Amino acid sequence: MSDTTAKPDQSPVIAERIIDEPSPGERARKRMFSHAGFMFGMFVLLTIIAIAFLAPLIAPHDPLDQQLARKLIPPVWHDHAKATWVHPLGTDQFGRDYLSRLIHGSQISLLIGFAAMLISGVIGTAIGVAAGYFGGRVDMVVNFIITTRLSLPVVLVALAVVSLVGNSLTIVIWVLGLLIWDRFAVVMRSTTQQVRNLDYVAAAQAIGCSTTRIIFTEIMPNIVNNLIVVATIEMAHAIILEAALSFLGLGVQPPAPSWGLMIAEGKNHMLFDPWLVGIPGTALFILILSINLLGDGIRDVTAPENRN
Repeated sequence: MSDTTAKPDQSPVIAERIIDEPSPGERARKRMFSHAGFMFGMFVLLTIIAIAFLAPLIAPHDPLDQQLARKLIPPVWHDHAKATWVHPLGTDQFGRDYLSRLIHGSQISLLIGFAAMLISGVIGTAIGVAAGYFGGRVDMVVNFIITTRLSLPVVLVALAVVSLVGNSLTIVIWVLGLLIWDRFAVVMRSTTQQVRNLDYVAAAQAIGCSTTRIIFTEIMPNIVNNLIVVATIEMAHAIILEAALSFLGLGVQPPAPSWGLMIAEGKNHMLFDPWLVGIPGTALFILILSINLLGDGIRDVTAPENRN
């Protein structure tokens, strides 16, 4: 007769351990809140978006109102008799309030950046996923198209097209959207090639799922993190290109308060009134920096090695 000793039940301890473990959502939130770059970029970008939405309410003056009697008033930090808190950032050479133009200019920059990113994202993602999933001749054709696009300088092509077709806001958005899809295509193609060979895609194919279902339920959810990162990069790229086109006179046209156009209009006064270039240039730098920091933060937070 053998003695048997009763072992204590370990199930409550295991259950308590499972309950105490944070959920994937809690771990993701913890990574986001502990990432300084992500938090700073998100805070600054959300602040600029809020300013753009509330521009008609918070702008102290009409950004298009010209009064030559008050032209070239310096900002309040200048030790000058004309500096006044009525125009905290001063006025331009036409007497327009610079703070109001800066606030309204954020609308144009964000609109062009987001719209061009959306257009290029749809185009690049569609052909990139198609090339990565189907391979073969589809991949060869897409590679040829991408190589052809990469051989064309974006700024020169945009300048040529805008000068021929016109330079309205809508045309600028479409021209930029049709020119900056290549990074989406390259990244989506490579990530789709990695995902399509995984077991769950093979299982979906084995049970007879359609190609459309596999792409939208198995492929896209697993490459969306890379898509978001590329989207932030291309949004910043589109904003810089719009500023460059406006600076060269072929982007947003006067008297619209575009930041690139404000820099172009202030360049002739840069020696004696440097704030005309410095203020919109700083705003453009902060916006681009916040978008890039947000994109880098999303990449770091969603990286597979940081998910545990």
